[in-house]
Amino acid sequence: MRKIYHVTKTENGWQGKLEKGQRASVVGSTKAEVVQKTIEIAKRQPESSIRIHKTDGKIQEERTYPKKSDPYPPRG
Repeated sequence: MRKIYHVTKTENGWQGKLEKGQRASVVGSTKAEVVQKTIEIAKRQPESSIRIHKTDGKIQEERTYPKKSDPYPPRG
């Protein structure tokens, strides 16, 4: 089963959190720092995705690891 992590803006910076998790797995002051650390965690899982959100909460980008497990691979 795929683990899904969300990178979101908080009052104190940014966080990377497992979907439906109680606590953040990663916290930091910059989005880039939290994205990188969350990617490192996600890559250690058999199948995972990271949903990177904008400051307004909308999803900006989704990354799947490993790539071959992406349920919606782009064509071309």
